[in-house]
Amino acid sequence: MTKADIRGTVTERAGRRHLEHPLASTFVTALLMLLTLPIFLSLNYAVLPPPFSALMIERLPAARSIDYQWVPLEAISPELAKAVVTAEDARFCEHQGVDWRAVQDVVEEAFDGDEQPIRGASTIAMQTVKNLFLWEGRSVIRKALEIPLALWIGTIWPKNRVIEIYLNIVEWAPGIYGAEAAAQKHFGKSARALSRREAALLASVLPNPLKRRAGRPSQAVKRKAGVIEKRIGEMGALLDCVR
Repeated sequence: MTKADIRGTVTERAGRRHLEHPLASTFVTALLMLLTLPIFLSLNYAVLPPPFSALMIERLPAARSIDYQWVPLEAISPELAKAVVTAEDARFCEHQGVDWRAVQDVVEEAFDGDEQPIRGASTIAMQTVKNLFLWEGRSVIRKALEIPLALWIGTIWPKNRVIEIYLNIVEWAPGIYGAEAAAQKHFGKSARALSRREAALLASVLPNPLKRRAGRPSQAVKRKAGVIEKRIGEMGALLDCVR
């Protein structure tokens, strides 16, 4: 190999390193933004209503429109908060964003010989950060971000703020976000006026709001709403933080 060839090889390698470094730097910068932006936004959302959520943006092409009406927690019937906590996160008032007991149960079920756990461990705080900042679908990366973010908002937001934001951004039907829009669409009334039965019907559709309807419920939704109503009466002190 001549000196010219050696110089050319060295120059080529240096050029590749020059190109690789900016790409690596861009990747690291993007990763840091992905991690820090939710933290920054959550500090703002401790006092300000979120103008939109990641889920709204993700769903927009299919829904084609968004009905998102923010109202303070005082303008939402306490029955809805109680129904949602009962249905979605019974230990909401006890944990700080992640229900480690439920996580342990899911892990044990995953290794008991079944193909998959029969239940999940997603808390209201975890669903809130997923809807606000992350994306839909099953993903180890998303879950790895979801858990620390849920612990973070569980630390910086009081319980009433967590449930207030959740009730205002959760999807209740295609393109329908928040308790006020849901109450108007399904029952023709304000969220403040929801009865316990109506609240239980709304809570019953949350696992699949794109297919289930609270205003025209199927027999399965009606049965689940009846179970939720019964359990609300049995929850006792577990609902103290949302009364």
